[in-house]
Amino acid sequence: MDEPFTNYFNYFTEIEEHFQRARGTSLFLLSPLDWALIETWKNSGVPLEAVLRGVDLAFEKWRAKRSRVQMVNSIAYCTQAVMAEAQRMADAGSARPGVADKAGPDSAPFSEDELRHYMETNAAAIRAAAVAEGVAEFGAVADSLDQITISADLESLEQHLTVLEQRLIAIARSRQTEAEALAARHDLESHLRPWRSKMTAPQIAMLETQFLDRSTLASAGLPRLSLFHLR
Repeated sequence: MDEPFTNYFNYFTEIEEHFQRARGTSLFLLSPLDWALIETWKNSGVPLEAVLRGVDLAFEKWRAKRSRVQMVNSIAYCTQAVMAEAQRMADAGSARPGVADKAGPDSAPFSEDELRHYMETNAAAIRAAAVAEGVAEFGAVADSLDQITISADLESLEQHLTVLEQRLIAIARSRQTEAEALAARHDLESHLRPWRSKMTAPQIAMLETQFLDRSTLASAGLPRLSLFHLR
């Protein structure tokens, strides 16, 4: 596995902290929509550098306005600038998806103990949800998580965790009532409505998927399994 991938698991944290600094409010909390949007960028291979530059450019444009009635309260405000930067970098051939330039070539993102603790904690949370919800299938996923061998091949580990997370989502969604599914859709629309005009149809579709996946897991008391959430 190449080193840049290994050093890129700080994607969420880097973006969160950079947005907070750009906004000038370190205690500002990102919304569920913000986290879902960051995940769509990650899954689409948008380089971390493009996101950070896009955030800076969006705030520069906002500060240049003569009238700034409202604060920037969502990272969705930066979407167009982020995508423009990603396209610029792709056109210049200066970025590979998943590469953060400032990451050191020899740095390891997680120790073996951190990985083991993360996976054991997630397995315990899944078993707790299995008991609380009365869903034996959740426990089977926890058993599979326990059986994963921790190694230096983080890319393979991430792929395995992604498969297990998708199993959790599928199980949890199959148990949702129509009312619960509709409530999740209403929540999505309330967050997304102000930003629909600033995104393309494919971006919106991917964002909807990520938001609803996160909502499904959260409502069932289930953890995210991806190493990108080991923060």
